[in-house]
Amino acid sequence: MTTVEFNNNLVSLEDNMMKFALSLTTDQTRAEDLVQDTYMKAITYKDKFVDYTNLKAWVFTIMKNTFINNYRRSVKENTIIDGSQDLYFLNLPQDSGFTSPESNYSVDELEKAIDRLEDEFKIPFRMHVQGFKYKEIAEKLDLKIGTVKSRIFFTRKKLMEVLIDYR
Repeated sequence: MTTVEFNNNLVSLEDNMMKFALSLTTDQTRAEDLVQDTYMKAITYKDKFVDYTNLKAWVFTIMKNTFINNYRRSVKENTIIDGSQDLYFLNLPQDSGFTSPESNYSVDELEKAIDRLEDEFKIPFRMHVQGFKYKEIAEKLDLKIGTVKSRIFFTRKKLMEVLIDYR
C-alpha cells in the first residue's frame, strides 16, 4: 500500500475514530486530542502496518492503547509517593493552616444561630454534625429514629431561614 493510499484510508476513518474516541473519553475536546494523537502515531508507525490487513482494527487498537496509557500517566501524576520511614508526609494534614476572617465570622454566626435553638432541636443537630448516625442519636436521646430525622431536618430549615445571607 502506498503512502497516499494509506493516508486516504486513514482519513476516511475519521468519523468512526471520533465516535470511538468520544465513547472512551466522554468529552469532545479530549476526544479530538485522542484522534489527533492516534493520527500521529498511525502515520509515525506506518511501516509497522501489514498491507492488506484490517486498517480500522489497527488504528482503533492504537487509539485504545493511547487512551489507556494517557489514563495511567494521569493517575501516576496525581499519586504521592512517601519515601519517609514512618510515612510522615502522607500523615501531614493537607490543610494550608490559613483561615480567612470570613470563615471565622461564618462559623461564629452559625454557632450563635444554633445556640439560639431549643434543646430538642439543638442537641440532635449538634450530635449529627459531630458524626453520630441517626440510630445512635435516637438511642442516646431515647427517641424514635423518625423523630430524630425530622428534628434535624427542621433544624436545617430553621438555620437556612435565619442565615439567609449565607446561601
